[in-house]
Amino acid sequence: MQNRLLNDDRLRLKILEIDPYLKPYTENLQNRMFRYYIKKEGLLGRHSNFNAFANGHLFYGFHKVENGWFYREWAPGAEELFLLGDFNGWNPSSHPLKKKADGIWEIFLNDNNALKHLSLVKVRIKANGTENDRLPLYIKRTVQNPVTCGFAGQIWEPEEEYRWHDQKFNPDHSSGLFIYELHIGMAQEKEDIGSFREFTANILPRIKKAGYNALQIMAIMQHPYYASFGYQVTNFFAASSWFGTPDDLKELVDTAHSMELIVLMDLVHSHACDNYIEGINCFDGTNYQFFHEGSRGNHPEWRTKLFDYGKHEVLHFLLSNIKFWLEEYHFDGFRFDGVTSMLYHHQGLGAAFTDYSKYFSYDTDLDAVTYLQFANDLIREVRPNAITIAEDMSGMPGMCLPVADGGIGFDYRLSMGVPDLWIKLIKERKDEEWSMRQIWYELTSHRPQEKTIGYAESHDQALVGDKTLIFRLADQEMYWHMRKDDQNLIISRAIALSKLIRFLTLTIVGQGYLNFMGNEFGHPEWIDFPRMANNWSFKYACRRWSLMDNQELLFSDLAKFDMDMISFVKHHQLMQAEDLFNLWIDEENNVLAYEKNGLIFLFNFNPAKSFPDFALPVLEHGLYQVIFNTDEPEYGGFGRIAMNYVYHTQKLYERNNKPGFTIYTPSRTAMVLEAIDQKV
Repeated sequence: MQNRLLNDDRLRLKILEIDPYLKPYTENLQNRMFRYYIKKEGLLGRHSNFNAFANGHLFYGFHKVENGWFYREWAPGAEELFLLGDFNGWNPSSHPLKKKADGIWEIFLNDNNALKHLSLVKVRIKANGTENDRLPLYIKRTVQNPVTCGFAGQIWEPEEEYRWHDQKFNPDHSSGLFIYELHIGMAQEKEDIGSFREFTANILPRIKKAGYNALQIMAIMQHPYYASFGYQVTNFFAASSWFGTPDDLKELVDTAHSMELIVLMDLVHSHACDNYIEGINCFDGTNYQFFHEGSRGNHPEWRTKLFDYGKHEVLHFLLSNIKFWLEEYHFDGFRFDGVTSMLYHHQGLGAAFTDYSKYFSYDTDLDAVTYLQFANDLIREVRPNAITIAEDMSGMPGMCLPVADGGIGFDYRLSMGVPDLWIKLIKERKDEEWSMRQIWYELTSHRPQEKTIGYAESHDQALVGDKTLIFRLADQEMYWHMRKDDQNLIISRAIALSKLIRFLTLTIVGQGYLNFMGNEFGHPEWIDFPRMANNWSFKYACRRWSLMDNQELLFSDLAKFDMDMISFVKHHQLMQAEDLFNLWIDEENNVLAYEKNGLIFLFNFNPAKSFPDFALPVLEHGLYQVIFNTDEPEYGGFGRIAMNYVYHTQKLYERNNKPGFTIYTPSRTAMVLEAIDQKV
């Protein structure tokens, strides 16, 4: 094989030039890419590309034709299959499927009216001496019986197909990707499950007004356990019936596009729910149809099933699933959940990725690497302007480099270490012990040419048992002291630090930014879905928008700051800038200064000290003026920073004769200065 590798021009990988530290692992990377090309050739066969290959949803499942209905399944381990539903009085034997080649089963119903829109269906599968009624693998909708709580498949074939209006929409994130992460069910103020329609009417306008240009929607694929946050998927081709109908979801996406909002789907291909009745687990009577056998097929912490990415049929199922969501619902891309779990046999649990050898060991699941490369290839073929984001905490080299260069093909990687750092600092260190060097290093470290999504917190930090940033900073004081006329030291600290954390994260971490629904205005408390332990309460599974709307409360000031912060970053094209330069770090006094795209940023994290004459070095002599700061009264601040004063540079002897000026920098504030015309 080695000789073949050396003679293949496709294996002269650009990733080795981009990241020279990978050169000791040249053979590993070449083997990885050799595997990619060989696997691709074997998988596609007669198909010209992935787009032509990934069409399982167009063959399997239910399809209405001119004179009837076809229904097909892939169930190689099954002995008999029968279609049953309300169309045949749930007769378990009247409609047998015929077994074809390669484990394919098929039945043709020679009657256009045999199945109708909203018909309920299941498939009875006989295997290993047992019979089970299951939900069809490619069903597009499932509904729950309110009495028995069981689920059935439902035919979704309305007389008129949904008419899209987004033909001219082009996902534009040239100014940066500003992602609003959300959950449809908990998006309303009511203590109940919100719907697609309610979200479209009530929440989309809020997101647009706040300045975000992308939605990242969780829990889209059907999951029977509502409290799983959508990560226990049972029906991969069915839009979640918790929130409404398929057409309701299409209307949401269509409306978002009319507002120039990008719509990303939280895609769960890292694992599947282990349910037998509703899900795909043991569908054909075997435990290896989709998943690994034995312990390798079970996630030790999530109690879910792990896909066997080495099987062609599994790749066909998952790739077809991606194409389905792109074409059927017009999603603009995906955030791939649990990529770290996919990449390694140990699922990343307890692993420390301290050096490059950790990525090229026997612990790496090469089949999963190849699948992710295929997935990105397919997405580019179907939607060249689609966006892909990897949730990977391991920092796998090449995650966001093109496949042809030796990468895995994602556009962005989530900077998962950043929110972990902020929580760790808040929980474990006093404010005056925060290290500016550590913060700078953690927030600016990434692989060469890797685009990242920065975020201070996500839904993970808001779940019950944990706390959002501001709730961890303020805790119970938020219940009693959030009025603007109520001066409270704990609240003042919480508001000031939350603004600094969010602003610093937004301006230096990456080319994108993510916020979880409600965190932009400091939504208090945690998220706790209805469950037996809380007596099935929705009290903490909703969003209190009225807190933000109340102009007498500081929540409205935080919302105003978040909106202006995003507007400022867009206006000054900070996401596109690649000239980030550290100007000064003062560890003793908790001060950090840097330049980006010609702007000077000065952060004072000190909890007690304001510096009336802080010597701020800059790169060029000139006149400078503050153009943005976190301490404005409209942002819940104290108005201590002069916006009209002009600063004249001089040699700063205390800064090694660098050009700069002295400036008043109040405690727990950040400001941005810009060079102004000499005539001012």
